[in-house]
Amino acid sequence: MEQPLNKQHIIMLPFMAQGHLIPFLDLAYNMLNHNQNIIITIVNSPLNINYLCSAVSKHAFPTSQLHLKSLPFNSSDHGLPPNSENTDGLGLTQIIKLFTASLALEPAFRGFLSDIIKGGGSPPVIISDVFMGWANEVAKDMGIRNYSFTTGGAYGTAAYCSIWLNLPHKNLVTGETYDQFHVPGFPDTCRFEISQLHQFLQAADGKDEWSRFFQTQISLSMESNGWLCNTVEEIEALGLEVLRNYVKVPVWCVGPLLPIKMLKKNVGWDTGYGLIGQRSGKEPSIRPENCIEWLDAHPEGSVLYISFGSQNTISETQMMELAKGLEESKKPFIWVIRPPIGFDLKGEFRPEWLPLGFEDRIGKQGLMVHNWAPQLEILCHRSTGAFLTHCGWNSVMESLSQAVPLIGWPLAAEQGYNAKMLVEEMGVCVVLTRGVHSRLEKEEVRSVIEAVMDKSEDGKGESMRKKASELGDMIRTSIEMNKGSSYKAMNDFMSTIISRSI
Repeated sequence: MEQPLNKQHIIMLPFMAQGHLIPFLDLAYNMLNHNQNIIITIVNSPLNINYLCSAVSKHAFPTSQLHLKSLPFNSSDHGLPPNSENTDGLGLTQIIKLFTASLALEPAFRGFLSDIIKGGGSPPVIISDVFMGWANEVAKDMGIRNYSFTTGGAYGTAAYCSIWLNLPHKNLVTGETYDQFHVPGFPDTCRFEISQLHQFLQAADGKDEWSRFFQTQISLSMESNGWLCNTVEEIEALGLEVLRNYVKVPVWCVGPLLPIKMLKKNVGWDTGYGLIGQRSGKEPSIRPENCIEWLDAHPEGSVLYISFGSQNTISETQMMELAKGLEESKKPFIWVIRPPIGFDLKGEFRPEWLPLGFEDRIGKQGLMVHNWAPQLEILCHRSTGAFLTHCGWNSVMESLSQAVPLIGWPLAAEQGYNAKMLVEEMGVCVVLTRGVHSRLEKEEVRSVIEAVMDKSEDGKGESMRKKASELGDMIRTSIEMNKGSSYKAMNDFMSTIISRSI
């Protein structure tokens, strides 16, 4: 590929998951909005590139500025089902195979970079996913710069990195117990709990395949020229202090990586959907206008939205208790539902996974959406009053940007740490339960929903809404042209990568 002589070429390498691909694409849009003197190429496996093509086709950026490049990848070569090039639909035991398989992209990535460098012009710059730390070795070998991008927040990323690299729950010190332990880099008063860790991290000993992958890739990413973080300086003071001290390289806060129209107050259907609804490139299983029509029929702040992200689900017994608790709460809700854990997530949904006659009984109370919903439109709607979520960072930022408080149910990755921060640092979340093996009772579901949705002046729900509103204002202010902290951080980063040369 010929290197443009008068423009800086930026190569982006996201990890192979929905929650990573879309933030990288949003980052690309953000960078192009800040500086037209660049060309960006996003590199990934063929099916992920096809997926990104669908998302890109719905935006107006000229193909001369944003390119997509597929690298050879065959999932069957790595013990994965055919055409499994991202985490969607994979079970936990298969996901680690995908992580390991991502290393197979390196030879073709090296060849692609070599061709660019041979084309002349300014040396390209790499922005790689924290999980693709091997890109730092490639960059060093070729004498170019690499910056790591964490698609998570600062607090969750810092905890995730420190816990994987140190396994502090396995190396306890005096005064600590297995249930509560200190994480290196965090204040001594900050204690984490074993239930906040993913099951494979709980069992990790430094020699297992999860440890081997994450310890290696995180360590390599810490050798990059700097980090980009999908957060806002003002909302994560502690998390950013810990992250910066831990990685010991510059950290630029370039979040929130969300459609600009979503970050304007009182976004309506007519003004918001053009960019918001088509951001992911996926087709929702309900027409967005039908969803909005349903929300329009409910009072402001009255609807509970429930979704566990693009690749998560819960157990059969948890699903049953959640349904019973929702019905008993009598609160209107939208539930994005898919088959429980242990079943094909893309398969047919069975009525026996819910209480007998549930969908018929809930009538106007609930809207059941199978597999995929227009999440951004739902969170932007005035009727949405709370979000029951897995606490994935993309969902957290989408919710907080709209001043919607959260009910946390962390399931994997850094979600438990995000929930901890949302409760302890921000005061905008109540944790219902954790993981897919926890016991859940319908009474607890009803009680938590009623507390968070309560609108009384001195209630917990009202306090959470006020704090969420304050955070939403900070998030919107951060992107204001020429004066917002995230706007300035992006300008600073763009100046850094364009002005410096090797």
